Parts: sequence; C-alpha cells; structure tokens
Amino acid sequence: MATVVELTCYPIKGCAGVPLSEALLTEAGLEHDRSFMVIGEDGECRTQRRDPRLAVIRPAIDPHGARLTLSAPGEDEVAIDIDTTSARREVTVFDTPYLGIDQGEDAATWLSRFLGAPSRLVRVPPEHDRVTDGWIPGTCGYADSAAVHIVSRASLDGLNERIAGAGGAPLPMNRFRPGIVLGGWHEPHREDRVRRMTIGGAELGFAKHTARCVVTTVDQGEGVKAGPEPLRTMAGYRRGPGGATLFGCQFSVIRAGKLAVGDEVDVIEWDGPPPGE
Repeated sequence: MATVVELTCYPIKGCAGVPLSEALLTEAGLEHDRSFMVIGEDGECRTQRRDPRLAVIRPAIDPHGARLTLSAPGEDEVAIDIDTTSARREVTVFDTPYLGIDQGEDAATWLSRFLGAPSRLVRVPPEHDRVTDGWIPGTCGYADSAAVHIVSRASLDGLNERIAGAGGAPLPMNRFRPGIVLGGWHEPHREDRVRRMTIGGAELGFAKHTARCVVTTVDQGEGVKAGPEPLRTMAGYRRGPGGATLFGCQFSVIRAGKLAVGDEVDVIEWDGPPPGE
C-alpha cells in the first residue's frame, strides 16, 4: 500500500517549495501552488532554466492567504499584501498567453535586485480558467502543464542506484520538485500506470508523464546548475515518445479534498492489470 510521505507547495513558480504536513487539494492543485510567478520585462515567466537563483527564493503565505513574504540568502525579507483586485496584465508561460495581477513595486524591486535583471511578481486572477490537456484534463495556476506532480520514492531510489553504479552521487527528491511523494511501492515508476486514485478526501486522474528538462540539474539548495545528472542517466533508460526524458507523472484533480502526510493511496484504475505487491 502506497502512502503520502511528502507534501510540498510551490507558491511561486520556479522558487523554493514549502513542505507541508497537511494541505487542501483544490481543483488547481495544492492550495496556493504556482499561483504566483516572476516575469521579465516582456511578461514571460522566469524559470530555473535561465534563472537558477529562483530556487533559493523562499516564499511564505500567511494562514489567511493575505500576505506573502519573500526571503533569500543574504537578503532582507520583503512582505507584501497579496493583491487580487488590481488591473490585469498580459503574461506568458512558454509563449502561451495568460493574465496576471502585478503585486507591486516592493516585490519587483526585491526580485530585480536579487536576480540581477528587471523582474516583477504576478498572481493568477480569481477568474483564471486555464484548461490543461492530457488523458484526464483539468486546470492549474502557472504550473507547466497540470495541477499535481507525483513521484514515488521507489522511482528516485532506482535512479540513484543507476547514478551510483556509474560513480555519481545520489540526488535528492527536490531536483524533481514534486507536490506529492509516495512511499510504500517497491517497483520504480509504478506511478506511470496509475490512471485514477484517491488520497484522503481527494480524487486524482492521470494527465501525462512528466517530461524532464535542465531544471533537474539545478542544485535546489544553492541555486546553481550542478552538472549533467540526472538527465545523463535518465536518457539511457527513461526515453519516451519523441525522445523526451520522462520521470514522474502529472495528475488532474477530479475531486478536491484534504490531504495529509501518512494518507493511504487507493488506486481505483490502472493502465492494464493491477500490479502484484
């Protein structure tokens, strides 16, 4: 039986995650997940692909969801009131247009100084109605492609065994930035075959396998690119259609509900026959 062993919310796209012991899973993912993003002067999102220092920016949202604090090594904190009512502006995520609400000059000044380039912070508007594709469609905030990213510990263990076999050092789970980590399965990549499952009070449906990029090579604690792993090793055994390197899965939220570390996972539909334990 699989259980939830980690829950992590990423309030700002590309920035550090916030570990949780329990969370509300909304239709758009874990509450507040990727509801903010940093943009450049052209309105395009900043990501760790080009701005790895995003990884060490730590966001914190107060329990009422009204105030956001940003902190980073060597920087004073900045706190802002979250704006959900001001004028919308055009923003893009990988050339796809959306709208965002600018969060003001204090956040923009802080981010521009830390990242060394003109930057602003935006939030998804309350009316944000993005439709995500996949086997089961859904919605999400500014995430790359779906509401929830899930990886099992067995998958990471299998990858690290291969990396170690080639003389490399094991990598932490945060290289993959999942929202939910599952433990209890012994077979790597069993999550690939899940099509529908319930966790706590929520139900999730498979959207797609996760194609991996250079962000997995960023040391999440230091905010710097740290070499060819894990892409080098994964390229040898995790190639999907079209040559994409796959690791973990994206899920849509069929039914919102509360989740907690320790919750059991009930898979109610597999791709093919259920695997033996």
